[in-house]
Amino acid sequence: MKIILIMGLPGSGKTTLASELVPLLNAKWLNADKIRTEYNDWDFSNEGRIRQANRMRDLAKKGRDEGNYVVADFVCPTEEARKLFGADFIIWMDTIEKGRFDDTNQMFVKPTIFNVKVNTFDAKNWAQKIHKEIIK
Repeated sequence: MKIILIMGLPGSGKTTLASELVPLLNAKWLNADKIRTEYNDWDFSNEGRIRQANRMRDLAKKGRDEGNYVVADFVCPTEEARKLFGADFIIWMDTIEKGRFDDTNQMFVKPTIFNVKVNTFDAKNWAQKIHKEIIK
């Protein structure tokens, strides 16, 4: 079983893709906004983002250790956050140039390591392609 990270700027289609991919894998789904709500943690400073990456990692590992695929959709804007999260498979949503939050746009570093780069808004099609790639 794998931990799959769907990362990219806010508004890039992460949650939409996750909603298509999760049922194909019968995966556990970790949505960053839902996790932030559950923990009442809306700190978007660098420290807050690191805390969120660690939290998402711990929840994802727990799901994987229970024998599940885990799909996590969250911005994960820096290389440090991506390393901390430790995904087995990374999907980069490269569908927009800028998101709706200037602070996120400024800190976002395009990934150099990823398994799939999504560059169109076609979640159903991408989910099917990615599903095949993950299960092979």
